[in-house]
Amino acid sequence: MENPQSQLLQLIEKHIKIDGTHETKIDHLSIIRASTLTEPLHSIIDPSVCFIVQGAKIVMLGEEIFRYNSSQYLITSVHLPISGKITDASKDNPYYCIRLGFTTEQILEAVTQKEGDSLLPKRAMLVNKTTPDMTDALSRLLKLLDSPKDISVLAPLYQKEILYRILQTEDGYQMKQYAILGSHSQSIKEVIQVINHNYAKPLRIEELAKSANMSVSSFHHYFKLITGMSPLQFQKVIRLQEARRLLLSEGLEAAEAAFQVGYESPSQFSREYSKLFGLPPKSDVRQLQINLSNRRPANV
Repeated sequence: MENPQSQLLQLIEKHIKIDGTHETKIDHLSIIRASTLTEPLHSIIDPSVCFIVQGAKIVMLGEEIFRYNSSQYLITSVHLPISGKITDASKDNPYYCIRLGFTTEQILEAVTQKEGDSLLPKRAMLVNKTTPDMTDALSRLLKLLDSPKDISVLAPLYQKEILYRILQTEDGYQMKQYAILGSHSQSIKEVIQVINHNYAKPLRIEELAKSANMSVSSFHHYFKLITGMSPLQFQKVIRLQEARRLLLSEGLEAAEAAFQVGYESPSQFSREYSKLFGLPPKSDVRQLQINLSNRRPANV
């Protein structure tokens, strides 16, 4: 009998023929394909679980590195600024990843509180082993792409099952903690949303700590425990990623982009930009444009 992983790979190959991120008819479900290795890609990742079906990838959160491959999945429980790099992919054996987004409400629907569950905050990102039950549920979910009329009824059930399977693992509480009202993790999650929406404004730590119902020292401790960064470092990465987007997609000058994302000193902006992305703003954008112009369609 064909193993579940091979069945899942066949389902993906049936629907995905070219490189890129492909949104599907199933809500919150996308499939990523890459036939070449990639340079680090900086982005904000939404709460989601990513199952690698073929290939391997590393994800960097602050100074921490997460490695995972076709026997593992990566969970991100809150919005986080990351960089990711595909480390195993080729034309004959492309990288394939299934990404399933989720909401707090979906977690709560799948939660079954177990005696002894800990709500002590943990890192909002983790790598775990994919189980046969998870692979089976993923296969049933992808098979719905061949029967669109069934998606509205069955897809939510299969998605709930996948979340349920994850929550039943030894590390499942690390996902659960961000949905439990009143937990430190849930409070930090709300602060992260505030910073993400107001990254260009000065960060008022005392006000953020008060909104989380914590002392300033506790707030710093739990924020770094969950995100791997201090609040100021977190805001800085968000600002720099947005500035890079403005430079590349809207053609802004470096100083203008710096002011738009909240920097008062263009020289400080240039230093911090170079440290994160490896090149000064102008050189970095030029290199990105060259890379984009040289990129060929995956099926050529």
